[in-house]
Amino acid sequence: MKTRLEKFAGLAVKVGVNVQKGQLLVINAPVDAKEFVRLLVKAAYEAGAGNVMVRWNDAIVNKEWYLHVDETELEDVKSWVIDQLKYVVDKGGCVISVTSPNPGLLKDVPGNRLQKASLAASKATKFYSEHMMANKAQWLVIAAPNGDWAKKVYPDQEESVALEKLWDAILTASRVLETNDPVAEWNNHMDKMARNNAILNGHRFKKLYFKNNLGTDLSIELVKDHIWAGGGETSVNGVPFAPNIPTEEAFTMPYKYGANGKVVSTKPLNYQGKLIEDFYLVFKDGKVVEFDAKKEKEALANLLDTDEGSKYLGEVALVEHDSPISNTGILFYNTLFDENASCHLALGASYAMNVKDGTTLTKEELEKRGANQSLIHVDFMFGSADMEIVGEKANGEKVVIFKNGNFAF
Repeated sequence: MKTRLEKFAGLAVKVGVNVQKGQLLVINAPVDAKEFVRLLVKAAYEAGAGNVMVRWNDAIVNKEWYLHVDETELEDVKSWVIDQLKYVVDKGGCVISVTSPNPGLLKDVPGNRLQKASLAASKATKFYSEHMMANKAQWLVIAAPNGDWAKKVYPDQEESVALEKLWDAILTASRVLETNDPVAEWNNHMDKMARNNAILNGHRFKKLYFKNNLGTDLSIELVKDHIWAGGGETSVNGVPFAPNIPTEEAFTMPYKYGANGKVVSTKPLNYQGKLIEDFYLVFKDGKVVEFDAKKEKEALANLLDTDEGSKYLGEVALVEHDSPISNTGILFYNTLFDENASCHLALGASYAMNVKDGTTLTKEELEKRGANQSLIHVDFMFGSADMEIVGEKANGEKVVIFKNGNFAF
């Protein structure tokens, strides 16, 4: 396992953020992942990083804070937090975020307290999230397991065994094996994804239609001059990077006011520490006008009430049902993995790079192009084995994109 973890760290640094000589690297990570983070730091310096700054977090400590501090404290984002992020932006730093969810950990925290803290933090750090979403620096999201998460995925196993199994699943999904060269594997994988994106971009679809037997019947208009992306990306400064490891998605920008119909989720959504299950959304002219959930409906309501843009879509992504992560049959309870096992949509902000010249446009210019703006960007999964997707071109010609959950071309 140690060899695979070292390879994983090297992959994250060399392919994920592709840290440049002398560049600042920031690692956001939970304390549970300290052993892996040390490998990341070592790999980063060996790759030429100028400085590595680790920003630690602890889910248990955070829970106690949510439960006990005064409400005014929940909304008080400290100036030193803002200053730290401004420093990262000013220095042109790249960022690795190590995700390690604790599904259901915050179920006893009142939703209104979570929402107040989340809104305050999102508003105060909007400059930073917009900087990263516009690819003005390289960024990467990867995962490392913790005991609670491992037991949620493998409830019948002892914690130590569950941790080992979850590490194996993460590394396998990330194409990191004992005997392979993961960097070469990833370069080949990104080449394949680039070919799929080229086909989709060549069709210049105006609208997509989604339908399955679970109740999804949805049409989504795409912005004019949209760009399908996925796999490898390039920063504004011309540095190639891979923002998600693993990744299997081809994604683009929906027109803000162009979604109509119903979408039914096929996997739980872990949001603000609460697990939203069995939910649906109904859209009219792009906006969510009806929703329900069998579990944690309040959390879904809070998500949708974040701001004006949180009721609209910012991303539509295609993932084959017959994909490596989907074929594991594992429900990860982690969006990074579950979104790469299923077609998904994102509520909230769009990515500027998904429209022609988007990274050079102002916020107002992007809005005129039909890009959604929001403090949030939250993916949820709706793909299935029987998903049918049809693309419609400007001249009315229709092309089957997905049949029985997989690409038809």
